[in-house]
Amino acid sequence: MFPIKDTIRSHTFPVVNWILIISNVAVFLFELSLGPDQLERFVAAFGLVQARLDLFNPFTWFPLFTHMFLHGGWFHLLSNLWILFIFGDNVEDHLGSGRFLWFYLLGGVAAGLIQGILSPNPNLPSLGASGAIAAVLGAYMLFFPRARVIVLILLVFIPWFIEVPSVLFIGIWFVSQLYSGVLSLTQQSGVWGGVAWWAHIGGFIFGLLMARLFVAGRRPARWYPDEYFPY
Repeated sequence: MFPIKDTIRSHTFPVVNWILIISNVAVFLFELSLGPDQLERFVAAFGLVQARLDLFNPFTWFPLFTHMFLHGGWFHLLSNLWILFIFGDNVEDHLGSGRFLWFYLLGGVAAGLIQGILSPNPNLPSLGASGAIAAVLGAYMLFFPRARVIVLILLVFIPWFIEVPSVLFIGIWFVSQLYSGVLSLTQQSGVWGGVAWWAHIGGFIFGLLMARLFVAGRRPARWYPDEYFPY
């Protein structure tokens, strides 16, 4: 199932969501401008390498934040940013822009830490926004369980557009990540197919468990009755 759009209308302009999208694109274009050796050094410096991370030394924490703005290719970049484009605006609308930024960044940090802990290769760099975006999906599932997602399904090369509940779409996605993550533990590198599955799992769980703390004390945005499920 490939998501096309959701049915929730955002009532404020998602300024932070767009800043994140533009920032990721800008960093990736910079990556493309580098030669192979320069790119390798750039990823080594700003990607998250567990072996160089010391939780008692704040000077080693920088890659916890920078790694989520790096991507390994066009598909990696565009697939991440498409999901953020669809779901991020509504979560920002609900949390507020400032809280959404902190939520996104801390979700990416949590995802990177979980991936680093469960990866048996501490020298393998992790990069990508998918962990932070997984946190956004967790928050979306919590805040908008009645929302529907329009998805594209190909049936023998025939496009079929259907609406599915957000709970079903995100739930299927999470189960697939969990299944792949468990399988990845049997792989020597800690990843399967070059995907940091546990970053997705960790980010999603962070979003599901922590999103309510970020909305505490904030007056919820006004939603139409069929759009918003109060918690």
